[in-house]
Amino acid sequence: MRDLAFIAFLLAFFGMGFRRPFLLVLVYVYIDIVSPQRLTYLLLNTIPISLIAVALAVGGWVLADDKRDTRVGARSVLIVVLMLYCWATTLAADFPVEALEKWDWVWKALIFAAFLPLTLRTRLRIEALLVFMVLSASSIIIVGGIKTIASGGGGYGQLNLMVDNNSGLYEGSTISTVAIAIIPVIFWFMGYGTIFKRDWRLKGFCLALVFACLLIPVGTSTRTGLLCIGLLALLSLRAVKRKGLYLAAIVALGVAAVPFLPSTFTNRMNTIKTYQADESASTRLAVWKWTIDYAKDHPFGGGFNAFLGNRIRYDLKTAEGGAITGGSKVEVDKARAYHSAYFEMLGEQGYPGLALWLAINLIGIVRMEVLRRRYRDPDDELAWAGPLAAALQSAHIVYLLGAAFIAIAFQPFIYMLIGAQIGLDTYLGRKRSEQTFRPMRRVPQSRPAPL
Repeated sequence: MRDLAFIAFLLAFFGMGFRRPFLLVLVYVYIDIVSPQRLTYLLLNTIPISLIAVALAVGGWVLADDKRDTRVGARSVLIVVLMLYCWATTLAADFPVEALEKWDWVWKALIFAAFLPLTLRTRLRIEALLVFMVLSASSIIIVGGIKTIASGGGGYGQLNLMVDNNSGLYEGSTISTVAIAIIPVIFWFMGYGTIFKRDWRLKGFCLALVFACLLIPVGTSTRTGLLCIGLLALLSLRAVKRKGLYLAAIVALGVAAVPFLPSTFTNRMNTIKTYQADESASTRLAVWKWTIDYAKDHPFGGGFNAFLGNRIRYDLKTAEGGAITGGSKVEVDKARAYHSAYFEMLGEQGYPGLALWLAINLIGIVRMEVLRRRYRDPDDELAWAGPLAAALQSAHIVYLLGAAFIAIAFQPFIYMLIGAQIGLDTYLGRKRSEQTFRPMRRVPQSRPAPL
């Protein structure tokens, strides 16, 4: 029955997309984030619905969408260049078969990120994209939040998020990073969103969703999630007038929450102090050192999944009572994953790929800061744009912190976020051009363009 429900929902969604081509873009967003084919038993598993959705989305835009005011952003070009570079490294990969498996989904994530801004011609479309991103992710986050409350925390790698598959957004550290990253966007909808009426129902749902987002690092017991919460709290300072009171409230809430945290969470957080005795942390440091040495001999990278060739040795300290003791033992391991997007890019795509990836991300941070400052006048007709730029910037910075400890350099959700940034930037660029060449006489305001 669940398979039939998913199929009926997707068919109805695709059908509406033939009337409004932009809805086909949102269909792909939903499919790529939620992966309904992984939630079904049989029927959707045999159909390449992700490829079908992206083909229909691009085809609908080419054939039926209005392209008169389309602009191509510089970062969209960089994303295409990165995709071509990845294609070249895949052809010469150390492990050709394994590299092709990763390339099969990476190219779709990159090409969709470059294509997405072309469709974001209106504020309504930008909001619709963000709504689908948040609600699609929340279908996983809400389940995780409920299970965390019901079970008192699942533990690292133990919290079942609808599927028994620890990959994509269903991986604990990844969903923790995404859950914390979208909190600023959720708050933006509470204050500036136009798709839903901003009444007590919307605010109640948004606050409940924020609470669920904060529960995800607890339920998954991920240290990355805890660090992301701390960073987001600091980033939120710039929007607070009484900073001292805000910091005091954050500290008070943190202290008050400690007695209610499950032991699985607190025990894992305590390993931050004794990381040398933690196998996960020790192997990460060893793999990062191996990657640096590997890049010296392979400056252009070894292609996707090049980590399969690593052989590492590391000293694992012993700990007792939350403190490092004097003993240690030598451990040997091989084919350990990067556990960092930065080292993932360095090992797989070399220095050129890492430079391209960093440029795409850092330019986004800078451009959102420019927009945040430019549109902070509350009397401006585009006053909503500054806070949205700030929200997207905060989300991006949280991702970059989480990416330091997870190999999510090509996570599709983040590239959709980057696409939203580019779309906002190009949309505001068009609005500035219209204001520059606007006639002196007053003209009636037109209604928002339909999807």
